[in-house]
Amino acid sequence: MSRAGSKGVPREQREQQILDIATDEFGTHGYAHASMNRIASAADVSKPLIYTYFGSRDGLHAACVHRAGRVLTEAVAAAQTASGVPDRAIATLSAIFHALDGHTRRWTLIYDTTLPRESDAHLTARRYQQELNAMGSQGVGQILSAAADSDPDDHSLLVALWFGIVSTTVAWWGEHPHHSPDAMTERCLRVITAIRQ
Repeated sequence: MSRAGSKGVPREQREQQILDIATDEFGTHGYAHASMNRIASAADVSKPLIYTYFGSRDGLHAACVHRAGRVLTEAVAAAQTASGVPDRAIATLSAIFHALDGHTRRWTLIYDTTLPRESDAHLTARRYQQELNAMGSQGVGQILSAAADSDPDDHSLLVALWFGIVSTTVAWWGEHPHHSPDAMTERCLRVITAIRQ
């Protein structure tokens, strides 16, 4: 049975609401400029209640990062091992779109450039960055291997291009949120097909 939370809302539900709002706040303004006052006001709760649930500002941020990071890394990992997929790049983009499902701030939360170096917040986000980057690097390696290209600089460049494509596409989606994950996948397929021709 769920414990009662603020204003009769079960605690688990209230925590998810706070995480949704905090993810948007951290993802929009960056860790350095996010406001606990704005989060509390948007969630219609007190700051002390947030601290009761999450321990601290960093605890709240970490909870947001872990929730977003787990969903993204699991989705991308599944896309890499799916059988019968003709285009791994499109499959990976589709996995990212469905994992985000319109919540593009979850991506910017993980790749937040305002995180203080070597802070706990940076190290937490870095863990998921490394997992996602490693899978991207492996996928690029497979593409180049299939093309009999073993040049390490080609690999480095394509990894940078891939990351740029994903980040730019997610940012574009954030500015055009009416598109569904499936629509985004179809759009990327059309654009990539047009470039290849």
